Amino acid sequence: MERKCKDRIRSYYQGRIKDLRKLVKAERNGEEHKELGGFNEYGLCFDYCPKGTFTGQKRGYFRYQLSTGGPGDEFRFYCDADKSVVHIEYWFLDWFDGASISLNGKDKELLIEIFKIFESMGAVDARVMEANERVF
Repeated sequence: MERKCKDRIRSYYQGRIKDLRKLVKAERNGEEHKELGGFNEYGLCFDYCPKGTFTGQKRGYFRYQLSTGGPGDEFRFYCDADKSVVHIEYWFLDWFDGASISLNGKDKELLIEIFKIFESMGAVDARVMEANERVF
């Protein structure tokens, strides 16, 4: 029997953080990582999920989706009205099961830096506009 997400999340999370540290370091130097490629090639998408996108979802969040299917994983960025990050979670999802980790310390700082990379590319505002267009 497959273990539950809560039993598997830690190793997936640690692997993602390790990769992202390498990618951000390369990005700061204007380079690509020799094994992982460029930062812009690592994840599947960066989008915005407005409140109510999913059943029971009470807040909107930005999603940096890294993989889908069984299993899938993503980082969720919860922001205030000024689009400043106030909370970040890592989610590990596998067929009708899921678990999350709230980020803090150096891991949270790393993901805030990644959010700022998306922001500098114009992705934060663009994704909110796209999400608003889908609603109407």
